[in-house]
Amino acid sequence: MANGGNPCGTLDTILAETRLELGSKELASHLDSQDQLSHLRSEFHIPKNRDQKGYNGGDADSDAVYLLGNSLGLMPVRTRTYVNDQLDKWAKLGIEGHFEEPYPWYPIGETAADKILPIVGGKSRREVAIMNTLSVNLHLLLVAFYRPTEKRHKIVIEVNAFPSDRYAVASQIKQRGFDPKESLVQLGPGANGDSSVITYDDIESLLMKEGESIAVVMMGGVQFFSGQLFDMQRISELCHAHGCYAGFDLAHAVGNVPLHLHDWGVDFACWCSYKYLNSGAGGIAGAFMHERHAENFDLPRFAGWWGNDPKKRFNMTDDFQPLPGVASFQLSNPPVLQAVSLLASLEVFSMTSMDALCNKSLLLTGYLERLVCSLLKCDRGPSVRASAGEETSAKRSKSVVEILTPREPDHRGCQLSLRFATPVDTVANVLASKGIVVDVRKPDVIRVAPVPLYNTFSDVHRFVTTLASVLC
Repeated sequence: MANGGNPCGTLDTILAETRLELGSKELASHLDSQDQLSHLRSEFHIPKNRDQKGYNGGDADSDAVYLLGNSLGLMPVRTRTYVNDQLDKWAKLGIEGHFEEPYPWYPIGETAADKILPIVGGKSRREVAIMNTLSVNLHLLLVAFYRPTEKRHKIVIEVNAFPSDRYAVASQIKQRGFDPKESLVQLGPGANGDSSVITYDDIESLLMKEGESIAVVMMGGVQFFSGQLFDMQRISELCHAHGCYAGFDLAHAVGNVPLHLHDWGVDFACWCSYKYLNSGAGGIAGAFMHERHAENFDLPRFAGWWGNDPKKRFNMTDDFQPLPGVASFQLSNPPVLQAVSLLASLEVFSMTSMDALCNKSLLLTGYLERLVCSLLKCDRGPSVRASAGEETSAKRSKSVVEILTPREPDHRGCQLSLRFATPVDTVANVLASKGIVVDVRKPDVIRVAPVPLYNTFSDVHRFVTTLASVLC
């Protein structure tokens, strides 16, 4: 089911076999008992009710419901040990810690890159580097791939892109002497104009109209606000057909959805690691560049000594000889404590596979969607496959809740974005008082992300039934 299965069909089968009610606590418990990844929850520190701001219920020592992994992932239990091991090594060995186990510091970036390759679908280490932060990496990659001319100078991002992406892109345009009012194109819904989703037809229509003036298309792999998963392979192929580079911000995609960046032909991508990769707030980020660009040493780049050939790095010469691949964009040696925090989480990922995680995610989020629609009497989310005028918010039934995330499971990750008619702060405060942690996006949206590594079906049931008690 990892590549677009039908969780609704799976749920219907389970309901028929068990004869349990969709909204029953017993169904959630049954689903948890059948979850083959349930052991992974013990690999994380689960926040307790008593520690949640505003909590005023009973059972203070029980686990809270944390549905905010799309903003900050939970801390792996092993992280503390991994970090303390490096502090102890520093205390005992000083500079020799660069070469001593566990996790020698000198190659720690390469160690992390090797472990993340299967998660992002890189072919080899030449395509992946662990370095910097997401916005820094986006700037570095745009230096290489955004080379505007008088004819081809536009960058496309999606409407409601994460603000930092827009800031980075607009500043790159200004730095090259162009005006963002003319050169920054924000792609929104076209024929499906009242919807929250962007269809492939919307993207194709824009490129057919303006493709000759577009230099780079740089979109979120998963749209941070709506939770829509874009078809990165089709977008990349479309970009290349129109002479554009295809780049993606994978902050909300990496560790959340299947990624095959090499096979899809993506030119470049970057991501943070503190959401679904659970590396801790502000953790080290990553970057991808397709191997077809690996030996194009004429690509402009901002250079630093960690991007220099390691065989000559310590010769301290003036001659910069870039490594082949994205590693040539490294500026400095990776911060060790951030790197081992990421490695602690990647060790948990190595206990399963992205296919297994995505299979659970499809069922978990499908269960969330079904419960919300059933208990709150609302429609499923908009369709990315709807024809012009077929699926608009004006034609959907009125409800206290509107789902903004696509209904098609293969066009979303684990997140559902919910728009409320009730004041969203009131809803969030009630949820918090019951030990339920969600993400509020004012004025009226709550983003909910049941993460398959550590969330349960009972978490989802507790969230939706609490929500129903507030709204119904």
